[in-house]
Amino acid sequence: MSAIRQTTNKSLMLFSGRAYPALTDEIAGHLGVTPTPTASYEFANGELFVRFEESVRGCDAFVVQSHTAPINTWLMEQLIMVDALKRASAKRITVVAPFFPYARQDKKHRGREPISARLVADLFKTAGADRLMAVDLHTAQIQGFFDGPVDHLFAMDLLVGEVKRKWGHCDLTVVSPDAGRVRVSERWSDKLGGTPLAFIHKTRDVSRPNEVVANRVVGDVEGRVCILVDDMIDTGGTIVKAADTLFAQGATDVVIAATHGVLSGPAVDRLKNSRVSEVLITNTLPIEPARQFDKLTVLSIAPLLGQAIKAVFEDGSVTSLFGGES
Repeated sequence: MSAIRQTTNKSLMLFSGRAYPALTDEIAGHLGVTPTPTASYEFANGELFVRFEESVRGCDAFVVQSHTAPINTWLMEQLIMVDALKRASAKRITVVAPFFPYARQDKKHRGREPISARLVADLFKTAGADRLMAVDLHTAQIQGFFDGPVDHLFAMDLLVGEVKRKWGHCDLTVVSPDAGRVRVSERWSDKLGGTPLAFIHKTRDVSRPNEVVANRVVGDVEGRVCILVDDMIDTGGTIVKAADTLFAQGATDVVIAATHGVLSGPAVDRLKNSRVSEVLITNTLPIEPARQFDKLTVLSIAPLLGQAIKAVFEDGSVTSLFGGES
């Protein structure tokens, strides 16, 4: 009896969690596909249910979820979606988490603390994910927490392009809000043509999150427009204090550029009422109309995610999108 030979076509299928379907729709537009219809709801006790309304057998599945508040609900929903795909015989499952949940808990500061970013990576793997894709991880070491390929995307070129367009004619200094992000600031400086660098030396009380005790500037900022770069803005306290410190040291203007606009609690009021001229972020997380303000510019990350998903699907190079960096 001769062998059965069958040629199968690869199929890319895009799945959206309920946290931010508009982003998935935008990514789908760049890919020329339609997100797979999904039935999702909560039981009376809060348990989540997900079912896909089309066959996913043998597909290359990309599960997009933005981990905004309530973050634990959306994390659990994405895990359940991955489990459903695994049990429905999807060929490969890629978790697309533009803002990786629990990324700040990537190491122990004191005894008896968790490393929750590692736990989240383990949960994705256990659920059935073959691959992770995220934008601007809090620290690059998180890539090593997942036992499989990780596509670490960077929003820097998107943000740098906007800074050049609006502020390129000024004398710029790139400022890191803490010593730990100086390497990122160096890359910003290179892309802006070798602008000077500065950083904020800050002290924290490790027992009180989101609070900075004192700041001082290391570097020359007097008479210059400072581009204050960070990976995320949560409550806005740290970044606004850093901006105030720069103004106190003679900066003529401050522009904040960050990838993830978490914008928790008082963040919008703090930024709106600060002396900074502009706050640049991307739409890795949804920014409802009530949290938007005149100084805020939101750039779309969807084209970059679309490019990366296409490269993964076609077995191309993702790092080539960033000049070989990862």
